[in-house]
Amino acid sequence: MKTTAKLLRELIALPSVNPAFLPGHEAYTGEQRMADFLSATAAAAGLDVESQEVYPQRANVIVRCTPAGKVRQRILLAPHLDTVGGDSIPGELFKPRTRNGRIYGRGACDTKGSVAAMLSALIRLAHSPRRPQQSEIIFAGLMDEEHGQAGSRALVRTRLKADLAIVGEPTRLEVVSAHKGNLWLQLETRGKAAHGARPELGRNAVHAMARIVDLLETKYAVALRRRRHSLLGRPTVSVGAIVGGNQANIVPAYCAIKVDRRTLPGETETSVRSEIETLLAKHALTASMADTKAARCWPMQTDPRLPLVQQFLRGVGRKKTVGVDYFCDASVLSRGGIPSIVFGPGDIAQAHTADEWISLRSLERGTDLLTRFLLSLD
Repeated sequence: MKTTAKLLRELIALPSVNPAFLPGHEAYTGEQRMADFLSATAAAAGLDVESQEVYPQRANVIVRCTPAGKVRQRILLAPHLDTVGGDSIPGELFKPRTRNGRIYGRGACDTKGSVAAMLSALIRLAHSPRRPQQSEIIFAGLMDEEHGQAGSRALVRTRLKADLAIVGEPTRLEVVSAHKGNLWLQLETRGKAAHGARPELGRNAVHAMARIVDLLETKYAVALRRRRHSLLGRPTVSVGAIVGGNQANIVPAYCAIKVDRRTLPGETETSVRSEIETLLAKHALTASMADTKAARCWPMQTDPRLPLVQQFLRGVGRKKTVGVDYFCDASVLSRGGIPSIVFGPGDIAQAHTADEWISLRSLERGTDLLTRFLLSLD
């Protein structure tokens, strides 16, 4: 059986950039190469494998370790197969390099490290004489997490039942039971064009938007800081992009901004839009508003007192769960009725960086901890 590190190096060498980040590469099938490779690896280990096509040449890979007896509980291991882009395809980012106790390369921690650790743990379990007698373990390598989460959404639509999902992300081997949601809003102001020599004849849409930006980044941001979640801290707002006007000598008739709003459990798109609309009205400002996310990105929260979560905490040597700022597939699976936590080797601080890496120690430790938990199941 190959080591987890060897498996990870092989995965890094298979570029699986999400096509959404490759303009003109809509037919790019890197994720499928990953799925095919993992399918072959799992099948060679004697595990049951199936493919769930989501888009043409883009599929989830489903690997099952099924007990001989009646299945009384089901555990889902769910890392994602896609990565963000890099300098080129295949490029230096996709050549795995080992140096000073680290493996470098695109996806090393986000999340091919989790893919390698989770599949390795499952293969170890399958070869163990202590294989669970009543627990089915499913490895689901999910496509498209980095863009629209089409893989996890498709899996949920199959009505898969599981008692716990462990979603692979670089958590530094902390157990995450809550993460923020992500709402993207586009606000637009409309004015009236006029010659720059006679600005009094027009209405400046950029000026109106400037007041809105200031309001969001000051009074609204301060109001958000008064809210607090025990694991996630405060919700946030950030204006990330602005466009308006055509040239200096024309009063702009149009302006738009893009806003990132990180939400806490209990907040919804409706409630966020309502509070922003109320704030604008209070200050005599008007703007249209639209959600620009391709799919809903809800906040996630799982009760850490659930028996399987507690068992997992004991298995990995943690006393409590934590929360994280970023969004991931755990939200989709949780909304689909599967209690979900997030766990994996590596540090999110390395994700999406030019020199992405994961420590060999974290990778092997993560594999060992996942194996220990799986072996503790009945």
